[in-house]
Amino acid sequence: MENKELSLDAKIEALLFYKGEPVSLKEISKAFGVTEDDVKNSVSILKEKLTERGLTLVINEKEIMLGTTPELSSFFEELRKEELSKELSRASLETLSIILYKENVSRADIDYIRGVNSGFILRNLQIRGLIDKSTDSRNSFYRPSLELLSYLGVSSAAELPDYENIVNSLKQKVDQLSNENTEI
Repeated sequence: MENKELSLDAKIEALLFYKGEPVSLKEISKAFGVTEDDVKNSVSILKEKLTERGLTLVINEKEIMLGTTPELSSFFEELRKEELSKELSRASLETLSIILYKENVSRADIDYIRGVNSGFILRNLQIRGLIDKSTDSRNSFYRPSLELLSYLGVSSAAELPDYENIVNSLKQKVDQLSNENTEI
């Protein structure tokens, strides 16, 4: 199979899909070793390419993200209602447990612990009001929402069953995974 070089607009599309959240122009230019003007030009090309598709670019002065076209909003609203009426999946419960027992955890840490991309699950948990997201200059952090803690009948995550044991076990697992990755 021939290894062809992708255009910058294709690379930006892939990055935005992978991240699943707003990405700054600066971060994109740094990731691909190009100028912010190169990024802006390629974003214009990508925006044009997406005009006949179900995706669109959501852009402000400093950040870009992939979104769905407004024409599909009623479809996704119905889909969202259906999703919210379902029980949480095993993957959602796993992710929620990590957030409960490792408060203010980054998406990268959640992905690392689970071994898979958790972006969709995190959005779903946010939509349900089970987790809150805060962002600093570089990372997003997740914590249980007050509604979730209230529903569980606790005033803080530290009141959860076996909190200390599970936190220690989780820390050991992360340390073990880190050690395994550094040995490779």
